[in-house]
Formats: sequence, C-alpha cells, structure tokens
Amino acid sequence: MKPLLSNKNKVHGAWAMYDWANSVYSLVITSTIFPVYYNSVTKGIDGSDKVDFFGWEVVNTVLYSYSISFSYLVIAIFSPLLSGIADASGKKLFFMKVFAYMGSVACIGLFFFDGDNLEFGIFCSVMASIGYAGSIVFYNAYLPEIAEEHEYDFLSAKGFALGYIGSVILLVFNLAMIQFPDFFGVPEGSFAARFSFLITGLWWAGFSQIPFRILPKNPYKKKIKSEFLIKGYQEIQEVFSQVRQFPVMKRFLASFFFYSMGVQTVMYLAASFGDKELGLPGDQLILTVLIIQFVAIGGSYLFAFISKVFGNKISLMVMVLIWVGICGAAYYVYSVYEFYALAFVVGMVMGGIQSLSRSTFSKLIPEETTKHASFFSFYDVTEKLAIVIGTFTYGAIEQLTGSMRNSAVSLGVFFLVGLGFLILVTIPKQSIIQQKV
Repeated sequence: MKPLLSNKNKVHGAWAMYDWANSVYSLVITSTIFPVYYNSVTKGIDGSDKVDFFGWEVVNTVLYSYSISFSYLVIAIFSPLLSGIADASGKKLFFMKVFAYMGSVACIGLFFFDGDNLEFGIFCSVMASIGYAGSIVFYNAYLPEIAEEHEYDFLSAKGFALGYIGSVILLVFNLAMIQFPDFFGVPEGSFAARFSFLITGLWWAGFSQIPFRILPKNPYKKKIKSEFLIKGYQEIQEVFSQVRQFPVMKRFLASFFFYSMGVQTVMYLAASFGDKELGLPGDQLILTVLIIQFVAIGGSYLFAFISKVFGNKISLMVMVLIWVGICGAAYYVYSVYEFYALAFVVGMVMGGIQSLSRSTFSKLIPEETTKHASFFSFYDVTEKLAIVIGTFTYGAIEQLTGSMRNSAVSLGVFFLVGLGFLILVTIPKQSIIQQKV
C-alpha cells in the first residue's frame, strides 16, 4: 500500500524540483562548458590532443570517455547494495543527500582544475558523476511511492521538463559571464568557465534543499536495525529473485539496456563530436545544446501524451526508430546547420525517451511492494552499465579508427537491438503479479 501524503501536490512539486537542482550538472558539466573547457586546457602547445595521465599517454577525449565509463561502473557495483540497505532501514532520503552533496562538492572542486593538474580534474569529474548517478537511484525510487500509476508519465515528464528549464537558465547565465567577463567583474581567460563549475555545485546543493525538506523521510516507517548491512544484501537478493520471475520486466530492462547505450552516449559526447569532427567553436556547440534542451521540454510532454493515447510501448518504439535515424545521419553531418537540425531531432526524442522509460518501469513494479529503491537499483544499474559500455565503445572505436563518425554510426546497432527486445514487451495495465507470462 502506498503511504498517505498530506499534501500530494506539494510533494510532487518538491520531487520534480530535484530534477531542477541536479540537471545543471548534466548540462554544464557533462554536455557543454566542461567538455569544451577540458578539450581546450588539455591540448598541447603544438595542438596535440595527447595527454599524460599517471604516466599513460592517451587522447584527451578518449580519457574523458573512459572516466565517464569508470564512474558509472562504480555506481553499478555499489548501488544495488546501498538500495537494499535503504529499503531495509528506510534511509532512502539519507543516501540521496549523501550522493547529492558529494556531486555538488566535486563540481565546486572543478573550479581549481586548470589543465596542469589533469589527475585532479579527472578525479573531481568522476566524483561529480558518481554523486549525480548515485542520487538519481534514490530519487527515481520515490516516483511509485508518491504518485498513482496514471500520474507516472506526466509527473516524470514534469521532472525532466523542470530539469531542462533550470539547467538552461543557469547555462545562459554562465555563457553570458564567459562572453562578457568585464560586465560581471570577473577576470578574462579561464576564470569565468571555472567559476561556472563552482556555481553549478552551489545551485545543485542549494535547490536540493527543497526536496530534502519536503519528501517523506521514511514513508513506510521502517525501523533502523543494527544488522542493516546484512538485511540490505537480503533485500536486494529477494528483489533480484522477483525480477527473474517477471518476463515482462526482464524484456523491458534488456531493451532499456541497449537503447540507453546510444541515448546516454549521445548526451555525454555530442559536444565533443561537434568540436572534433566539425571544428565548431564553443559558442556554436553551446547553441546546439540549448536547442536540444528547449526542444526536449516539449518532447517530454509530447511523448507522454502519445503514450496516453497509444500506450507506452508504441511511444517508445517510435522514439527508438528515430534514434536509429539520428545515428545514421550523424555520419553525414558536415555543416553547422546540419548539426543544428540533427540537434533539434535529438532534443525531441531525448527528453521523451528518458521520461517515459522511467515511468514505464514504475508501472512494472509490483504495486504492493515497499522495496522501490531495490527495484529501481536494477533500472539504474542497467542504465549505468549501458553508459559504461556505450561510452567505452564510443571511445574505443574512435581510438581504433581515428574518427568519431564511425563511433556515432555504431550506436545505431544498440538501438536496433533495443528495438528488438521492446517488440517483445507487453506493458501491463494491471499489476505485474498478474503478468507472469
């Protein structure tokens, strides 16, 4: 039974505000300013893109791809256990706070990254990534606890939409500061970019206080036991056993795994593609990402509406097919306007597929369970492993072939496999307990 909420609208709004708080990390650090800044400060005087990382000579963009892979691998290993502990002890909000603060402090630490301290910069970017990914596990787990099934799609869309809006606001401010440092009274050079990382950390920690204060701390009133570590293992083992009994959930997670390889890799490395393959200056790369963000707001609600009319499965299949086309088109993009047009299409399906995937999985969780963090740990581990393999494959293909275009085309294979599994999925209208077929 779901916990009773004294003020459902207030709780829903507070939950969605965490997307507003942490999405600035995704946009400023992951997708725009930091990748461009990182590429610029890690290039040699002679224009070489090779860097020395603890004695290992490697291409700077390849190192960045691998660092993303490593951070999500860490989360994939530890989040199931932590989720089990959270479900056993009722400390879901506590773990969400720990990871959020870890990520925000790491963003602030990037202020001190100037290119000469490469190892420190990679360390902070990895810790920020772990903080972001870790907090999302427990954040997502609140969705089936605070809303009814018919509210999942649009509430999930509301969260992503607020995230896109908030991150665009901060990005525009940061861009203005970088372009007009005198107006803001900051030194010219790299200071404005580094200061934007500091502001991102403060924004993340500051706005997180809204959900931290309003979300229910222990909605099922679970007692904290001294043996919560052992209980955590037991919780996740029990949920794993349940997942294995639900073919619908297994098929959906398999589909989600493969198409997420493509979606997440595009999100993380699109700016690097435009920089390296098209030679686009920083301002045009940022404009591209802004196009994606603004279009994604509408895309989140558009595909939530399509799912309401035609069902989640049809809506997801349409988006995956569009993603296949995006991967093929990326190989032939050579001009800035072609890149902008592709970014528009990416934005339309990026918000929709993320939002609808989250709400679809929520519908597959047994209604009577209280172990939402453990169930969502499987969802999030699936996504994190997809990021690990996707970004690693992307970097490896670039290293082997010398071109990101080949990497982009390879992502289309992941989407096609994901589509194959999605065809086998039947989204139940009633409890999954009745769908063991």
